[in-house]
Amino acid sequence: MLSTLDMQILEILCEDPKVSTEELATMTGSDRETVQESMDRMHREGILVGIQTLVNWERTDRESVRAVIEVNVQPQREKGFDAIAQRIMQYEEVRSLYLMSGAYDLLVECEAATLRELAQFVHSRLSVIEGVTGTSTHFRLNTYKYGGTIFEAPETDRRQAVMP
Repeated sequence: MLSTLDMQILEILCEDPKVSTEELATMTGSDRETVQESMDRMHREGILVGIQTLVNWERTDRESVRAVIEVNVQPQREKGFDAIAQRIMQYEEVRSLYLMSGAYDLLVECEAATLRELAQFVHSRLSVIEGVTGTSTHFRLNTYKYGGTIFEAPETDRRQAVMP
């Protein structure tokens, strides 16, 4: 069971992962040692699994192809979806993998350097996995918002309003 302090720390880190232990202590009204112990415990328990930097790659010179792939699978006896998910997540092209409800079973977020590489991944590695019964690939064209952060804020209209 997470304490109130644990929850406060997690919420603050979700907003700004660069916050120092000292700043977390001040923001939560705790001392630095208590905050550090809480964070260490949450790391050990797999609650706090990492801190990531959020980059808008579309504003850089890095070229890549990103896609989400809907995957239908036949669950394996006594292993369900987990065995297939474990296999899929091992590929370097896979950035995220989710078990879903609805029209498909797994959602795979992928990235490759070129369209050819991504197509090769889907054709030669993903779709041939035993238990995969179908895929549907959707290419990501632009990112407007990710992880609660707006990437492309709408431009404000600077024209002066004219009244008839």
